[in-house]
Amino acid sequence: MRSIDLASRSGVALKRAIQAKQLPRVACASARSFSSTSSNNSTGVLPPRYETLYNKYSEVRRVLGSQRLTLAEKILYSHLDNVEESLLSNTNGGRDIRGKANLKLKPDRVNMQDASAQMALLQFMTCNLPSPVIPASIHCDHLIVGSKGADEDLKAGIATNNEVFDFLESAGKKYGIDFWPPGAGIIHQTVLENYAVPGLMMLGTDSHSPNAGGLTTITIGVGGADAVEALVGAPWELKAPKILGVRLTGKLNDWVSAKDVILYLTGKLTVRGGTGYIVEYFGPGVETLSLPGMATACNMGAEIGATTSIFPFTEASSRYLKATNREQADKDAKNFENFSRGSGQDSFFKFKADEGAQYDELIEIDLSKLEPHINGPFTPDLSIPLSEFKKTVQEQKWPEKLSAGLIGSCTNSSYEDMTRCESIVKAAEQAGIKPAADFYITPGSEGIRATLERDNTLQTFEKAGGIVLSNACGPCIGQWKRLDDIPKGTPNAILTSYNRNFRGRNDGNLETMNFLASPEIVTAMAYAGSTTFNPLTDSLTTPDGKEFKFPAPKGLEGPETPFEAGREVFQVQSGTPNANVDVAISPSSERLALLEPFEPFPNSDLSGLRVLVKVTGKCTTDTISAAGPWLKYKGHLPNISENTLNTAVNAATGEVNVAYDLDGSKHTIPELAKQWKQRGQPWLVVAEHNYGEGSAREHAALQPRYLGARIIVTKSFARIHETNLKKQGVVPLTFANENDYDLIDAGDEVATVGLYEMLKNGGQGEVSLRVTKKDTGKVVEIKTKHAVSKDQAGFILAGSALNLLAKGN
Repeated sequence: MRSIDLASRSGVALKRAIQAKQLPRVACASARSFSSTSSNNSTGVLPPRYETLYNKYSEVRRVLGSQRLTLAEKILYSHLDNVEESLLSNTNGGRDIRGKANLKLKPDRVNMQDASAQMALLQFMTCNLPSPVIPASIHCDHLIVGSKGADEDLKAGIATNNEVFDFLESAGKKYGIDFWPPGAGIIHQTVLENYAVPGLMMLGTDSHSPNAGGLTTITIGVGGADAVEALVGAPWELKAPKILGVRLTGKLNDWVSAKDVILYLTGKLTVRGGTGYIVEYFGPGVETLSLPGMATACNMGAEIGATTSIFPFTEASSRYLKATNREQADKDAKNFENFSRGSGQDSFFKFKADEGAQYDELIEIDLSKLEPHINGPFTPDLSIPLSEFKKTVQEQKWPEKLSAGLIGSCTNSSYEDMTRCESIVKAAEQAGIKPAADFYITPGSEGIRATLERDNTLQTFEKAGGIVLSNACGPCIGQWKRLDDIPKGTPNAILTSYNRNFRGRNDGNLETMNFLASPEIVTAMAYAGSTTFNPLTDSLTTPDGKEFKFPAPKGLEGPETPFEAGREVFQVQSGTPNANVDVAISPSSERLALLEPFEPFPNSDLSGLRVLVKVTGKCTTDTISAAGPWLKYKGHLPNISENTLNTAVNAATGEVNVAYDLDGSKHTIPELAKQWKQRGQPWLVVAEHNYGEGSAREHAALQPRYLGARIIVTKSFARIHETNLKKQGVVPLTFANENDYDLIDAGDEVATVGLYEMLKNGGQGEVSLRVTKKDTGKVVEIKTKHAVSKDQAGFILAGSALNLLAKGN
């Protein structure tokens, strides 16, 4: 990695890289990604991708006639491989597309974070292509542990993960994939600053990839197998989402931010309410929001299960493109909106919904009436207005002492977020007050960090005692080594500006209660050191005994001069594919292992399956495949499978990570799964609602498949995880009658009825389960539902999507 070369991390080169002086501002390296060198629309010339987009859009208009389209539909349908086939097959002549059509899409690019990129690239390598068909990028952001501060943490992270970073860098060089080194920034912020432009469709191997929807893109979080489909040029399939419209009016008040919009919406819709929907924001209130604010709302749309979220192109969008040194992209987008090769309003592609477009659901939010919200603990949809939070804390007997406040992450690390927090810190400094709780700051990218350093914002935080962490995910995804040494199992409260707060997610302590809030609220409450403090109404006592009340936060939407690029060592490494580069994988590695193909589906229904465990309660992808210290095994399927379902709750006993063999012996869940794999016993899991909620973590599908799972049967699935299961050859089924969950237990023997026929018929047909009770021998039949498409049936029959893709290349 140039001067931060992974082969010499412990030497002088690394020290020089970490201590490198900031360089003068330069144009972002990837501004080229969607722009032309000129935009003379009088000659009918468009940049290449806008030319493609317009041509596809024209096909969509031809096929659908005068049908009014939402913004999301315009962009999504204009990325179809075959417009007529997707929009007119089983859709009542195009009148019933949403929720019914199987869209076969051709995304513009793929973005991968380092934890998920390992498995995605290992799968891509089996396809034997010299390079991806579309542009792609790798972002090293998940493997750096946050603890003592940016420089020290980054050194330690590079030393610990050098093998993985070597692999990713060498793969980038071999296949011509952009490589962003550790310290460059969090994937979503880097994508927003460099790759996102209006009209683009991207896939990202992370559930919060929709962050880029703030800049009018369709960006969808996927698993690695989905990413590989796009990389090899195969159409990527998606059930046509319904559209949930959120109409914004009014304007945010002083202490309220765009984070509160999505915190409120998450509480209203719950973690399942957005499943199968794209969330599209519109209305006069949109024009009052900053671009980073819009990105924040899109980012956390993942917490309601939405396919993605999107905002129209506004003046704030234009200002952001200019601030990130992409003036040409701004000009191209504006020129594109004014471009036409036909007549009438529908010949123009406007980055907003057509007048008269209909939404499947509609929610109205008056920004002027919105107040700050705090969501949690243990689930992002427990939304509490700040005015009621103190009372709720006391009624629920949650900790009143705040142990840490953490701001930043991919959700809230913009210049605007940080300067608003800076105003709070400066006011407290003038009053002589220091934070009463540990205070951590995570810049989202090297560009943000360098600009904040240039403008003295970081120095303000550090002077107050804040710890500025590396430009990486850190505590947000469990990469946090706490300095307060709170024992595991000790209840404690933290406030964060993050997006997700599942039990044990941040520090591995199942009793750490993470409350989600805006960075301004987190900062003010960190000074109080109390979860019952309300900065809008309450005061603190200064060292000289005076009463101090925080003024409303004030910040800048963006810097007065464009963003800095930052240190050269953290810039993107781009190049053409080089077949002479060897991808770095050691045969003796415990971190990386080449993949062996999964066996194909048998030529019959499944029989002799046993229920490994029946899970009760929330079962997220964190539950199925924990992050934190396990991230180091993301490229080694046998090793990471040792954590499978290790925080799942056994429905029969209430025990965590406990399963019982047929002889009654007690094991951890992954131990028993491994034993059953060794003795050739295929198995299934039974679970409740929204199984696989959370991250786009494809390992949560790969690991059970590797250990012998053939079916998962639940009350409902989260979208990304259900797709990931099918891509790995595991059949996701839901109970036709939710009460039938009570009819099946751990150890029961299961056979499928109609499954093989359904798969051979391209997803057509019903499937039921014949269950033989372990204790009584009684046989019950349970009807199920499925959402297996024709292509997905092919994946399952082949053993996995990768098996099918590899055959075709």
